[in-house]
Amino acid sequence: MNQLENILSQVKKPARYTGGEWNSIRKEWDKIELKTVFAFPDVYEVGMSHLGMHILYNIVNSRPDALMERVFAPWPDMADRIREDGLPLFALESQRPVKDFDIVAFTLQYEMSFSNILYMLSLAGIPLYAEERNEEDPLVIAGGPCAFNPEPMADFIDLFVIGEGEDVINELLDLVLAGKRANFQKNELLFQAAGIPGVYAPSLYDVSYGEDGAFSRIRPVRADVPEKITKRVVKDLDAAPFPLKPVVPATAAVHDRMMIEVFRGCTRGCRFCQAGIIYRPVREKKPETVLRQAAGLVKNTGFDEISLTSLSSSDYTPVLEVVKSLAQEHAGRGVNVSLPSLRADHFSMELAREVQRVRRSSLTFAPEAGTQRLRDVINKGVTEEDLMETAGAAFRGGWQAIKLYFMIGLPTETDDDVAGIARLARQVLALGRKSGVSRGRLKVTVSVSSFVPKPHTVFQWEPQERLEDLRRKQNALSSQTRERGLTLNYHDAGLSFIEAAFARGDRRLGSALARAFALGCRFDGWSEYFNIDLWLEAFRQAGLDPAAYAYRRFSYDDPLPWGHIDAGVSRQYLVLEHKRALAGAVTPDCRSGDCPGCGLCPALEIEPFYAGGDL
Repeated sequence: MNQLENILSQVKKPARYTGGEWNSIRKEWDKIELKTVFAFPDVYEVGMSHLGMHILYNIVNSRPDALMERVFAPWPDMADRIREDGLPLFALESQRPVKDFDIVAFTLQYEMSFSNILYMLSLAGIPLYAEERNEEDPLVIAGGPCAFNPEPMADFIDLFVIGEGEDVINELLDLVLAGKRANFQKNELLFQAAGIPGVYAPSLYDVSYGEDGAFSRIRPVRADVPEKITKRVVKDLDAAPFPLKPVVPATAAVHDRMMIEVFRGCTRGCRFCQAGIIYRPVREKKPETVLRQAAGLVKNTGFDEISLTSLSSSDYTPVLEVVKSLAQEHAGRGVNVSLPSLRADHFSMELAREVQRVRRSSLTFAPEAGTQRLRDVINKGVTEEDLMETAGAAFRGGWQAIKLYFMIGLPTETDDDVAGIARLARQVLALGRKSGVSRGRLKVTVSVSSFVPKPHTVFQWEPQERLEDLRRKQNALSSQTRERGLTLNYHDAGLSFIEAAFARGDRRLGSALARAFALGCRFDGWSEYFNIDLWLEAFRQAGLDPAAYAYRRFSYDDPLPWGHIDAGVSRQYLVLEHKRALAGAVTPDCRSGDCPGCGLCPALEIEPFYAGGDL
């Protein structure tokens, strides 16, 4: 302990590593049979903002026979110190080595955090490759959105959980506990785990490649292993476990607030959006559930903001009713209510005033594309008139700052579409001036990301735009948005290039990832640490070309590395939507009552969601 205290006095933000936070749970180690640790492959401040971690932490620690602790990727200064002092990576609650746990559970939120998983395994003293671990090593599992193409991480992970963890975690823990009691060998445990719907054991599948080196097929090694792994879905969010006493961070988190998920899924059908597919179908919480959970969080956390989270929170059917009730109940205590973002076509000043009754900040909208033609291609469902009407109402209502999110590199995009981003931004800025906002206070911030084609989306067959073209478009936008009050931010296009390679990659990318880690890659989602030259060298050493993954255009008949993972939406629907995108045809929102036919609701034996209706 004295050794750790000495280290903490020499690193930035030592509170990241001390544990002991309000509402954290520390069980008696020797009295618990099954020990698990939730491993978030980023820093404490980012990981503590992840609602999924809090949900699983609550579920596991509610069991008398199991515990869950937490570990985050230590910042490089801390990693250097614990290596120098010969300390292993440790969990926050007990400060025991991560290697001592039965299960190490990673979340895969972002492809550019993959290097941090190897970083954490290495710091923990756990062999990187699954095949090199022995019976004494922990079972390494992973879930989250990037698990919907698990292949680039398949060499390092024993089991993947596909879909919503609340629905499967207890089944998996029961099996591991039974295996521990029966002294199962690891291979037998993997075979039994593969029998749990939604669990994928990559070592039980063989991968083939064609003569041209392209991915050919993946198949199980024996008949009792499923050919396809279908995602798990929580059907009733009102009945799902939800933590009323989440751990309160010891230092400011990225999202330093109470989080309540008001619904899961999205009916909008944006064609670039992976989350809109993998979190289908829409399941809304009843207002009374949200109000009850909010009361518990206010009582047990001390936060001063309630964030109503979802993929599109303003689409929550009773949103105004719930926001008003929350404000009425909690505003007197200085507690604000917020929505992560608002849709320009679903905005009301009454709602905006309610969500910022206590504190007024900026409003955020995501038009995504600069022209109506391209917004129709991506099925965004927002018009320029929607944006201008919304922005004008906001400025007249007293808001002085608006944030706009766009993408470049979308399928069929032209330079005119890119110029449309700058034009829209300037129009919003001019509208603010016309509405009487003072020049010194008026601020329009434009954030531009590069399109990354993701598995299980309508655009999964599309290539990413070439790196040099993305950079040219970024430079063009920079020259077109030089105006007082207008700020342009854009993501590193090189980072998006490597992200695309891993998003669309097959199992061979594990060798490139291992080489990148050996070359020093870690915290690649952070601009100060991402180094594209190291990544290109890693691919070269592995004998692979990232462009072959990022820039490949798949045909409908091509086998896909993620084809054995079933997200529930039919391939026929994705093909139809892709053809409609190329034709510029719009598909209506599910809430309109006109079912687009994705096939998920019948597969789950539930009724489609319509506004005001129930599942």
